[in-house]
Amino acid sequence: MFNRNAEFMDDVRIRKALDLAVDRDRLIYEVFHGYAHPVAALAPPYSGGAPDGLEPYPHDPEEARRLLSEAGWPEGRAVKLASTSDVTAVAERLAGDFRDSLGIEVEMIEIPDEDLIAAQKTLVEKYLPLPFDVLVHAWFDLAAGYPPAVIHREYFHTLGAFRAGPPVPEFEELMARYVVETDAQNLTELGKQRDRLAYEEALSVFLCCPMALVAANRYVKFTGHAATLEQVFADPQGVGYRGA
Repeated sequence: MFNRNAEFMDDVRIRKALDLAVDRDRLIYEVFHGYAHPVAALAPPYSGGAPDGLEPYPHDPEEARRLLSEAGWPEGRAVKLASTSDVTAVAERLAGDFRDSLGIEVEMIEIPDEDLIAAQKTLVEKYLPLPFDVLVHAWFDLAAGYPPAVIHREYFHTLGAFRAGPPVPEFEELMARYVVETDAQNLTELGKQRDRLAYEEALSVFLCCPMALVAANRYVKFTGHAATLEQVFADPQGVGYRGA
């Protein structure tokens, strides 16, 4: 995720440069041993909200350097890359791509486990400035049905816990339409529009969805079930919110 309040991170050219700097195939091969899906934006490719025909940002160091230069990235200015301890390997691979593709320095900031709650509180409350440009952390997958309900909202909406930057007006308009929509097909299309907007504005460094292996022995009877029930509520003033 980008801290769009940080210096230069509000420039879409900088954000796109960082996305174009990433070699996702190498990340998946070296860190996840091949067990991950590359993503174009936030919606997993197997979800109902992944936009049709949208491909992940290519690994294009030349274009990435051009955009970085065009946006006026200062010589000697390092990217501040923070991560939680469970994704250190991902952050290190990402830092390597930034250095190799862009020719810039990367300042690594690892958040100790004992400081994680305090760091989360700072991010959620949004009262104090955040000390990073990019934060790498894991997100649990509850996004197979309607990604806007659990990832788009949290990262980009005005009330999103993980939003690190000013609200995006077009995103707010799409979310306002989403929370009062009752047709399933229209909900899916609005989700796709939101994901495409996230891609076009490079609102995150989009990486991959790791695969998880779940196993049970022959004595266990397993029945698949829906993990959440998503419902839409609206108050009389038309301000909607979503609950599970």
